Amino acid sequence: MAQVLEFKLPDLGEGLTEAEIVRWLVEVGDVVAIDQPVVEVETAKAMVEVPCPYGGVVTARFGEEGTELPVGAPLLTVAVGASEGASGSAASPSPSSSSPSSPSPSGKGPGSGAESSGGSGNVLVGYGTGAPAARRRRIRPDRLDRAVAEVPVVEAPVVEVLVAETPGSDGPVPVVSPLVRRLARQHDIDLRRLAGSGPDGLILRADVDRAIRTAEETAAATARVAEAPVQAQVPAAAPNGVAAAAGAERIPLRGVRGAVADKLSRSRTEIPDATCWVDADATELMAVRAAMNAATGPSAGPKVSVLALLARICTAALARFPELNATVDTEAREIVRLPGVHLGFAAQTERGLVVPVVRDAHTRNAESIGAEIARLTELARTGKLSPAQLTGGTFTLNNYGVFGVDGSTPIINHPEAAMLGVGRIMPKPWVHQGELAVRQVVQLSLTFDHRVCDGGTAGGFLRYVADCVEQPAVLLRTL
Repeated sequence: MAQVLEFKLPDLGEGLTEAEIVRWLVEVGDVVAIDQPVVEVETAKAMVEVPCPYGGVVTARFGEEGTELPVGAPLLTVAVGASEGASGSAASPSPSSSSPSSPSPSGKGPGSGAESSGGSGNVLVGYGTGAPAARRRRIRPDRLDRAVAEVPVVEAPVVEVLVAETPGSDGPVPVVSPLVRRLARQHDIDLRRLAGSGPDGLILRADVDRAIRTAEETAAATARVAEAPVQAQVPAAAPNGVAAAAGAERIPLRGVRGAVADKLSRSRTEIPDATCWVDADATELMAVRAAMNAATGPSAGPKVSVLALLARICTAALARFPELNATVDTEAREIVRLPGVHLGFAAQTERGLVVPVVRDAHTRNAESIGAEIARLTELARTGKLSPAQLTGGTFTLNNYGVFGVDGSTPIINHPEAAMLGVGRIMPKPWVHQGELAVRQVVQLSLTFDHRVCDGGTAGGFLRYVADCVEQPAVLLRTL
């Protein structure tokens, strides 16, 4: 006899508590293998394909594309066939696995291991569960057909708004999440009037969201009919007091955009930043790069980008000025100087601004840094960066010159202590060796946390970077 197991949205790590369904990779009735990706979700940090730890037939999906689900909410249910008995018939499930169960975070315990559920049991982070091959078993088609026949295949539940005869009647409301209760209170939604789409009628956030949208659409339709002449002359006012013209578009701050907004706001709120900048003659740096990339022979490696050279200069500067490779523990009122440089670099993608991190940049040369930047940039463009590749940075390099601008005042990537901004490199009149000449000039901007150092340290760091740009031979002393 088949067993129906529920797979919930796993903890995707890095403190993430929710994710938005971007694309379902399976349909109801599809046969899935253990650890096969079943849904693509978007978190505040990355796009993630979530694998299912069970092998069997998908019997239901929870949530449409575009729906935001909290960690622990049901994703789908899978009918898993029982092991074959000696007589060739489906074996009865053991008492410990006779009812649907969800895997524990550790993948251990009754009803959560591969032995009892037919799954890999490892679903903490949705990047592939990596179960040993010995735990995977293939279900014979005849047994699978027989098992599926015993389990009705249903479409994902449809949420209906039910009007109870006695809305204020006593009795428990089938809600587990405090977030769902708070959301309902904020929008005056009576949970007793909702029929939950979760297991045993559990009310999910998606149920409340649909009820909110229904109420808003009804109110908007009523307002358009009753106040159409007034709206043509007077701008509408939002609940928070922000005036909005008729037909104004509202874009939710969520996903990557929401995460960027939160981090930038926190940076401006918590960090007393200051900015210093300098113009530098990059003619020699560009000439050295051209010579490096023109080299031929067995020792010639891949081409080195300007960003890779600047990144290598930054690691050398941080070795001289470790005060800027730090963070501030506000609760302990301590400056924490970090032992290694994990260099972040700003990358613009279709999903917004992201900052991939080059791990242990202080141990790499320009060629190695360049190769890692190229790899991470490609992952960023395809939306395949993991949360781990977007966190843990200690210093950020921002090359906004690619947008054709000369300068900027960068906002520090919280909780780091500094960011170096690089403008475009372009021909400008410059005094070189006592004479006016046309040189390749770049503006460098350093925004730093004034708690970790004073202007003298920040100025020394920026001046060293500028000296390496103007005279690359200065950098050779630290290689």
